[in-house]
Amino acid sequence: VGAAIGGVTGAIVGGLAEQQQPQFRQYVVTQGVPSYRYQEEVRVGATLPASGVQYYEVPQQYGVSNYRYTVVNDTPVLVEPGTRRIVQIIR
Repeated sequence: VGAAIGGVTGAIVGGLAEQQQPQFRQYVVTQGVPSYRYQEEVRVGATLPASGVQYYEVPQQYGVSNYRYTVVNDTPVLVEPGTRRIVQIIR
């Protein structure tokens, strides 16, 4: 059971496919997006504060128009815009 649970950690419906993540990470780096300093653990399910965080549109080529991205503690993340909840950490 532990292997099955560990195998799906971080997987979300509608997020970036694993093979897209390095390309997207590079895209974010080229955009020069400032990193937000977050005192809590950066993890899937964490809710970012209502103010102080800037969110950006994900380019159409990645096919995740229902999410926004930002950079938290130097790590790109996908966020659900309505709830500000981290839905995927880009590795």
